[in-house]
Amino acid sequence: MVGEPYAAEAANIVRSCVHCGFCNATCPTYQLTGDELEGPRGRIYLIKGLLERGQFGEQTRQHLDQCLLCRNCETTCPSGVQYGRLIELVRPPVYRASDAPWHERGLRWLLARVLPYRRRFALVVASGRLVKPFLPRRLAALVPVRRRITATQPPPQALAARRVLILEGCVQPVLNPAIDAAAVQVLGHLGFDVMPVRGSACCGALAHHLGYDEDARRQARLNIDAWWPMVEAGVAAVMATSSGCGVHLKDYARLLADDAVYAERARVIESLVRDPVELVDAEALRGRFDTAAVGPVAVQTPCTLQHGQRLTGRIEEMLASAGFDLAVTAEPHLCCGSAGTYSLLHGAAATALRDRKLGNLLQQRPAVIATANIGCQMHLDPASPVPVRHWLELLADCLRV
Repeated sequence: MVGEPYAAEAANIVRSCVHCGFCNATCPTYQLTGDELEGPRGRIYLIKGLLERGQFGEQTRQHLDQCLLCRNCETTCPSGVQYGRLIELVRPPVYRASDAPWHERGLRWLLARVLPYRRRFALVVASGRLVKPFLPRRLAALVPVRRRITATQPPPQALAARRVLILEGCVQPVLNPAIDAAAVQVLGHLGFDVMPVRGSACCGALAHHLGYDEDARRQARLNIDAWWPMVEAGVAAVMATSSGCGVHLKDYARLLADDAVYAERARVIESLVRDPVELVDAEALRGRFDTAAVGPVAVQTPCTLQHGQRLTGRIEEMLASAGFDLAVTAEPHLCCGSAGTYSLLHGAAATALRDRKLGNLLQQRPAVIATANIGCQMHLDPASPVPVRHWLELLADCLRV
């Protein structure tokens, strides 16, 4: 692996680690196992050996693969180690060069060929719902329930100068179309014109995390092509209501940095990307919602929002300003175990992390759990005794019209 294009950048990141071990205190997989090689410091040690020797064993692949990429360690690290970037650099070539079992390779290939494509995924979900009564309990639990858009009032006339392009994405419109409908409703009442754009695709995060980087770049180019005419005409922002998509959109400039045609456009798009919590003015929410009937709300802030986009506390600020009663939760920094396709590839670890997260969220007996990411919602909701909703859904349901 020495001399590979990624090696110099990876080596610089490895050298920035001072081996203090603070990262292990907040690493979900280290918390589960207590294994040094299941924490960031241990994985960095493995990567250092890989870069020095140019070889690796199956143990290295497994430990790197079991990282959730939650980036909690980056929030904790006093040295500013770019651990997430390091894993993204090293994991794909390690996996391509490894002798991973055929069924693991096949599952990854299948996920990369189905999940990012809305029509394919919709067909799989529809088929799963048809045969769900005949499936074993473990498989039936993976089939999502049907969620419908509740009736909403049209928002007031928005200002064209506050036009926001919304990424519809791949799995979210199939799993829960109510989230984007809620975004149109809530942001419309704050003066934004929220517009989906025909021709936009998956953000590319799923392919990127599965190691299919060229697929991820192709999907990014498709989105840029779809958005560019409207960007040139003038927009206030580009938005994804899933925080996992949002953090990836904010990485488009790096992803396409070597693309002579798209590099500059990617930088422009990235400069426009906003999460919904960056667009909604908390003060503007006061007095606009009837929240008394909802009951206490526990907030699960996705890793992609708090450690990726560094927007910790913003959901709580929004909901408190709108008048919701917020429940206090323990270990809010720890991952729920969803992590994109992680819950499909590492079921046992994902389930253990989900159970720990739900135990913390439910301590004060909330009536509902609020999140900001479709993956977290789909992972937590089937095992939760109370509904798991996107925070925009909660606002839309309680909006005075």
